[in-house]
Amino acid sequence: MTRRYNHVAMEFLYGIFHYLALTIYDICFRGEVAGLENIPKQGAFIVACNHASHLDPPIIGSLVPRQMAFFARKTLWKPGIASWWLDGVGTIPVDRDGGSDVTAIRRVLQTLQSGKALILFPEGTRSPDGRLQPAKPGVGLIACKTQVPVLPVRIFNSHEAFGRKGGMRLGTRVSITFGPILPPRAYDPPGAGRDRYQKTSERIMAAISQLSEARPPVI
Repeated sequence: MTRRYNHVAMEFLYGIFHYLALTIYDICFRGEVAGLENIPKQGAFIVACNHASHLDPPIIGSLVPRQMAFFARKTLWKPGIASWWLDGVGTIPVDRDGGSDVTAIRRVLQTLQSGKALILFPEGTRSPDGRLQPAKPGVGLIACKTQVPVLPVRIFNSHEAFGRKGGMRLGTRVSITFGPILPPRAYDPPGAGRDRYQKTSERIMAAISQLSEARPPVI
């Protein structure tokens, strides 16, 4: 696994936790990583990834050498250090159905207009067994409204490392594949019709499903 890329300047607090998450991944969950060359070096883009664990956002965020924004449920904003940390790293509060949260959509537009990346999970919720689930229209709505490139990403075995039905299993190898970038014309072609957002989400999810797990080099 090669990590020879330059990190774009990050805000101080985000940078601290970015490198902390990367260190934890390297020590506790390090698997194979492929396709790092597909990560855009500049400009706004959306990272669209499958979702099976609470580990997915920090692991993906640690491998992307850019300042990123994440969604989190509004219920996590409670008095004390949790709210301070969530705000400090640029997390966007959202209702469970993010597609209907106008305030969250406005924050997303501001984030992407500032040139940052945004991570979204087309499935909307964690898979209980790691298998891909049907896409929901939320990511399609945001992609179509912003018309930024989409980076499909697939994470493997995170449900084994820390799934919905068990505790954390340190030492589990979690691998990640970054796919080729999808320009707007690839996910939002003309004539999509009334189901535009759902069809867009399904196209993005199809790109994720085509990504295969990187294998260790043969020695």
